[in-house]
Amino acid sequence: MEKPQCVGFIMDGNRRWAKQHNLAPIEGHTKGYEVLLSMIKAVHEMRIPHMVCYAFSTENWNRSEEEVSHLMNLLNRGIRELRDALTKHNRKGNVRIIGERAKLSEDMQREITRIESENIAEPELTVWIAISYGSRAEIVDAVNRAVLKGDSVTEAQFGDLLYTNGMPDPDIVIRTSGEQRISNFLLWQSAYSEFFFTNTLWPDFGESEFQAIVEAYGTRQRRKGT
Repeated sequence: MEKPQCVGFIMDGNRRWAKQHNLAPIEGHTKGYEVLLSMIKAVHEMRIPHMVCYAFSTENWNRSEEEVSHLMNLLNRGIRELRDALTKHNRKGNVRIIGERAKLSEDMQREITRIESENIAEPELTVWIAISYGSRAEIVDAVNRAVLKGDSVTEAQFGDLLYTNGMPDPDIVIRTSGEQRISNFLLWQSAYSEFFFTNTLWPDFGESEFQAIVEAYGTRQRRKGT
């Protein structure tokens, strides 16, 4: 079975899960964060070297001030704990943050810089977290930087200008909660990704379902236009 080298997660359904359980939306996000930690463990155990997770989109800034504040606090705490989780039990892992960092607090920007400075040369797993991320904005930013360089670029060179420079294109993109769209996530990078949409809400998503998706991926024929 062909093993994916990079898996993308659109982690959707936290607020609906909270509503189903008569909880505040922030409780759904907290539960979703716990599931993210379990997926990091599952991806590492399957020896998949990259995972990229859609944690906070540029559109999410339009949510209530209370919810945005909780999400930012959770993400700030989370990226620190991700570093600890990746190094626990001698796991060799890196954390990379992609998105419009200028919109984040100065404290969070400093924390991201510090955590990424601890990344190692040959990790077993790199966890890419998309925070304040929108793929259209990413592409526009890359175009503007290409224009400033004054030279035409190839597809490969353009890819190097994206936030995801160094990340292989995702072989699999998984979206939970039953929605069947990609919501401005990795538009360039997912050109030949295999998409899997599940009705499971993210806080209920587990290792067994992930394993089943990876196995189903292994049965697909990836022609990539050939």
